[in-house]
Parts: sequence; structure tokens; C-alpha cells
Amino acid sequence: MVSEFSFPVRVYYEDTDAGGIVYYANYLKFFERARTEWLRYLGVEQDGWLHAGTAFVVRHVVLDLKSPARFNDLLTVTCEVTQQRKASMSFWQTIRNQAGQLLCTAEVKAACVSIQEMKPVAIPAPIAEVIARGS
Repeated sequence: MVSEFSFPVRVYYEDTDAGGIVYYANYLKFFERARTEWLRYLGVEQDGWLHAGTAFVVRHVVLDLKSPARFNDLLTVTCEVTQQRKASMSFWQTIRNQAGQLLCTAEVKAACVSIQEMKPVAIPAPIAEVIARGS
């Protein structure tokens, strides 16, 4: 399994609040982008699975804001699977600035669901296998 996936994110003006720092909810967007790019890196394109009626939805997040990111910062967002179960995955994610300073951490649990029923379903075998292999 890939131990840690990293994805660069540039802070745009639209990401900041009136104080010139990243608005707290936008960290969740950065984490989401990293998880999406991690799946893409593994060869899993979510649009095909969405069309087939399967999606990953976040069901629990613990966010710890440690220090602010600012306009034009280049951030590194990481994604690491800490647990893979039949119908869910847990992640440890971090955001660091270009100086390597830890700005934010998150524990995220995502469930695999049937879009039509919005009920948990097993992660499709092709996805579960590639995640377990890490390639």
C-alpha cells in the first residue's frame, strides 16, 4: 500500500477570508482534492463509478487547525490510508506550507455508498484491490 501520497495546492485569493488567511472550510476542499488525486494516481477515475451508481462520501472528519495558510502559499497536502474495510476507508491527512510547517491535520472516514439508495455498499473489487496493492 502506498504509505503516503502528496499533492501540491496553491492558495488562491478566493480561498482566503477577510483576514487574508485560508478560510477553515477550504482545508476540507484541499483534503478532498488530495484524496481524489490519490485515487487517480492509482488509476481509479471516480466519474465512471459515479455513472455506475457508486460513490465515496465523507461520513466523519476530525480537523485540527494548527497555523494559518495565506494567499499564494504553495501547500503540500498528504493522504495516507490508515484503515481499509469492506465498505469504508480511514485516512490521515496533513497540510504543510512551503517551509514544511505543519498547518492542519485531519482524520477522515469515507464510506462507499450506492448513490441511488445512499446506503453503504462494499468497495468494488477493482478499487479495493488497487488500493490494497497501492498501484
